[in-house]
Amino acid sequence: MSSVVFGTAGHIDHGKSALVRALTGIDPDRLKEEKARGITIDLGFAHFEAEGIDVALVDVPGHERFVKNMLAGASGIDFVLLVVAADESVMPQTREHFDICRLLHVSGGLVALTKADLVDRDTLELARLEVRELVNGTFLEQAPIVPVSSKTGEGLPALREAMLRLVREGAIRHRKPVGEGVAARLPIDRAFTVKGFGTVVTGTLVSGEIRENDELALLPADRRVKVRGVQVHGLSRPASAAGQRVAINLGGVEVAEVRRGQTLATPEAFDATDRADAIFELLPSARPLKHGARVRVHHGTMEALGRIALAGLCDAGAESGPGPLQVLQPGEQAYVRLRLESPVVVTRGDRYIARAYSPPLTIGGGVILDPRPPRSAIRTAAGRRRFERLDAGKPGDVGLDEAIAAMVEERGAAGLPVLMLVSRAGVPPGMLDATVERLVRAGRAALAGAALVAPRVLANLQGRLLADLGTHHRAQPLSEGVPREELRERLFGRASPAVFARVIADLSAEGRIVARDRVALAGHQVSLSPAEQRAREVIENALRAGALAPPDIASLRAASGATAEIADRVIALLVRQRVLVRLETVLFHAEALERLKADIAALKKGAVAPPTIDVPAFKDRYGISRKFAIPLLEYLDRERVTRRVGDGRVVI
Repeated sequence: MSSVVFGTAGHIDHGKSALVRALTGIDPDRLKEEKARGITIDLGFAHFEAEGIDVALVDVPGHERFVKNMLAGASGIDFVLLVVAADESVMPQTREHFDICRLLHVSGGLVALTKADLVDRDTLELARLEVRELVNGTFLEQAPIVPVSSKTGEGLPALREAMLRLVREGAIRHRKPVGEGVAARLPIDRAFTVKGFGTVVTGTLVSGEIRENDELALLPADRRVKVRGVQVHGLSRPASAAGQRVAINLGGVEVAEVRRGQTLATPEAFDATDRADAIFELLPSARPLKHGARVRVHHGTMEALGRIALAGLCDAGAESGPGPLQVLQPGEQAYVRLRLESPVVVTRGDRYIARAYSPPLTIGGGVILDPRPPRSAIRTAAGRRRFERLDAGKPGDVGLDEAIAAMVEERGAAGLPVLMLVSRAGVPPGMLDATVERLVRAGRAALAGAALVAPRVLANLQGRLLADLGTHHRAQPLSEGVPREELRERLFGRASPAVFARVIADLSAEGRIVARDRVALAGHQVSLSPAEQRAREVIENALRAGALAPPDIASLRAASGATAEIADRVIALLVRQRVLVRLETVLFHAEALERLKADIAALKKGAVAPPTIDVPAFKDRYGISRKFAIPLLEYLDRERVTRRVGDGRVVI
C-alpha cells in the first residue's frame, strides 16, 4: 500500500478541521481548549484508506498566532489541501499559508471551496475566480477546485476522488527519498508518554525507514535511543517507510528530554549546525530586508531565531548599488548566510521558511546550499564565486558534484571526510561509494584514506615536498634524507596523515622519491668530501678493531684528523646507515655486536638446561670493563638473546 500525506492550509474558521472530520470520520482536534474555543491550536492528524492508498491528513491551525504550528505540519507533506470558505473567499492567512507551501516547494495539491451550502451559485463562482487569481502561475495553477460542504456532504465524494486521482496519476514529484542506503530522518512534531510503553514521538518520516530495534540519534543533542516499537495510524508495524505518519516508542530517553523540533535520524548521517549558507527569496508582499536582520527560521518542525547576512543577489546581472548588498527588495533572491542562535539539523537541499522577528509574519524562504560553511567572508568576490559554485547546475538543480568540489577545495590539505558527504552534502549513505568514484573519475577530487582532497592541493603539496628535499640535500650532503615524521610535521602540519601518506605514495610510485624511515629524492647519493671520507675510514676501522671495548668519541674525533664538526657528521651518518650502533654513550661497530649475539646464542648448544651468565662472568669472558658490559648485556636483552632473571641472565 502506497502512503501519502496531505496537509490542510487556509484561513481560520474556513472549515479545515470539519473537512478532515467529514473525509475521515476522525476528529483532528484533540485538545480540550480546541474543542472549547472551536479553533485548531496545534497539529491534528487523521487518515483514510482507499484503492490501496493510505492517505494521511495533517490538519494545521489557521489563526495567525499559530502559524509556527502550521509550519511544523506543512514541512512533511506531499500535497496541500488548500481550504477556502466560499462565503469569505481568499483571506490573509490563506495567502500566508499558500506562500509557505510555495516556498517549501510542495509538489502539488488541490483546492476545497468549503461551506458551499451557505452561498448561491454566483458567490461560489466569484470565490472560484479569486482562488484562480491567487494560484495563477504557481504549482496549483491547474489544480482542481472542488466545492464541498462538510455539513451536508455535498462534493465530498468528488473531493476524495480528486485526491486519489492526484496520487494515482503521479501528477507530482514524490520528494521523499526511499530505498536501501537512505538515511532515516524524522522531524518530531509531538512527544508524550503512553502508560506501559514510555516515551512516544510522532512525525512524518521524511526519508529512509525506521524499524523496530533500530538505534537512532536524537538530534541536536546527539543522544542514542532505541526503537522499541513502530506504529502507523495506530497499528503496530515492523517498520515504517518514508512518507508515512508514524509513532515511535523510544527506549533510553525520558519524555521530558524530547520536544518538538528535534529530529530522529540514522546515527552519523546528520549534524546540528548554527550557521548555513543558503538561497533566500523575499516574498513580493514583504518589506525590504536589511543585511543582518533578525528573523525566525523554520525548518521541519523546528523554529530558531537568527540573523540573515546578505551576500549578494542571485542574479549576477542585477544591480545592487555600490558596495556590498545592504537591502534585499521584495521579490528578489539573494545568497545568504543564516547565523542561528540555537542548533538545527539541516542538510544540503533542505527547504526552510523565514518569518519576521516582530511582528512574526512570513517574509520568505529558500534552500540550504551548505550546512557547514567555513567561517569565511561572504560579501567579497571570492565569497560570491563560492556561492555560485554551491548553486551550480540547471535551474532547480542543486549541482551536487560542483558543490562537493567546492567543499573539498576549501578544506585544503585537511581534506573532506567521505562520511561528511552524508551530513553536509546530503548524499544518501548507500550512494557514497558511487559518488566518490564519480568525483575521482571526473578529476574533481582525489581519495586520501577516508577523505577527499582537491587534486591541485595534492599537486601543490608534492611540489613543496620535492623542493624541501632538494634544499635539504644541498644543505646536508651527508644526510640520507629527511625523517618521515619531521617532514610531515614541517610541511603537512594541518594536513590529514592520510594526505601525507597519499603524497608519499604517489611520488614513490612515480619514482621521484625514495621513502623509508627517511625520505629522499630518487637518485640522491650521500656525498663525502675528501676530509669526510678519510674520517669515515679512520672511525670505522677504529671501532671495528676495538670490537667490544671501543675507543670513546673524543678519541675517535682526535684520531680522525678532522674537525670535531666533521667527525660528528660522519659518526651520525654511520649510525643512520647502521654501520655503527650507539648503546647509551658508547659506539660499537655493528659487526662486533652481531658476533657477540652469535657467540652468546651458541652457549645453548649441547646444554641440558638454559645456560646463564652474570656481569662478572660476562666481563671475564670478553675481557671488558663494567663500562662496556652493562650496555652490552642490556642490548642482548632488547634483542631477545638473553632475559634478565635477578642479577643474572638466561640465554633464550
